[in-house]
Amino acid sequence: MDTNKRPDTMARIQTKEQADEFIKIQVEEVRKQVGDKKVLLALSGGVDSSVVAALLIKAIGKQLVCVHVNHGLMRKGESENVIEVFKNQLDANLIYIDATDRFLSKLEGVYEPEKKRKIIGNEFIVVFDEEARKLDDIDFLAQGTIYPDILESDGVKAHHNVGGLPEEMKFELVEPVKLLYKDEVRVVGKALGLPEEMVDRQPFPGPGLGVRCLGAITRDRLHALREADAILREEFDKCGLAKKVWQYFIAVPDFKSVGVKDDKRYEGWPAIIRAVNTKDAMTATIEEIPYDILHKITNRITNEVEGINRVLLDLTPKPVGTIEWE
Repeated sequence: MDTNKRPDTMARIQTKEQADEFIKIQVEEVRKQVGDKKVLLALSGGVDSSVVAALLIKAIGKQLVCVHVNHGLMRKGESENVIEVFKNQLDANLIYIDATDRFLSKLEGVYEPEKKRKIIGNEFIVVFDEEARKLDDIDFLAQGTIYPDILESDGVKAHHNVGGLPEEMKFELVEPVKLLYKDEVRVVGKALGLPEEMVDRQPFPGPGLGVRCLGAITRDRLHALREADAILREEFDKCGLAKKVWQYFIAVPDFKSVGVKDDKRYEGWPAIIRAVNTKDAMTATIEEIPYDILHKITNRITNEVEGINRVLLDLTPKPVGTIEWE
């Protein structure tokens, strides 16, 4: 039996009762798999890893060691939110690591998207391995893999979370939500009692802003991307689009165009808005954004974010375009 293939008879998880039953089964499976050993989890703060963390805390408590790595590719305020929810509210066994310089130095001058993904994923594994060596009885690595990641891992993109485990690593994988679609993961998260703002949070790729800062990553362009993305999210919250749109973000390419600021010509990057709706991440449609909102977002970004002088709107559905640019 292929454990990475969703059975045709598996019903969609849409209700709390279905989610409770799924949780009960997974808690038993995790306890059976893990025993009295410890599990290491990359806790990004995204929906998938957060739901896995809550599920494993329910199953094995302090045997779960959550490691939040700030790789310098997080959205604005992301790391602070992870610490607040999991350490302060859920009393998780949480280790925080600021590895910004470490990741960005390895990514310097790297243009190719899949190579960036692999570098970020492999460095994550190295960081976890280092942390595991500081701890006793770490035999398992938990991941927030979901079913679309498995379906797209062959020929579309590298593994969503870690880019593949090195053969020499002795961790066994724990992937309790790997047969679920994103909407099902959210239902499970709500049943587990996670905060609504975390469960309904839009998806965020494992490589973070590394695949939205297009081409070779530079610190100045990464900073501009982070600030522009924060403005987009703030304005979507204000106008109600945050609850209507499945995923929305800014991508910033590595080329410049001529603009005008303070009556002088200057070169700046474009900020590309992408806003899509989907049920399962396999296909996606474009959300129509009212022009008054687009004008407000454009005005704020071009006036408040150093280095950005244009705002563009991506109107490409999936297929033909993937949700992420890289």
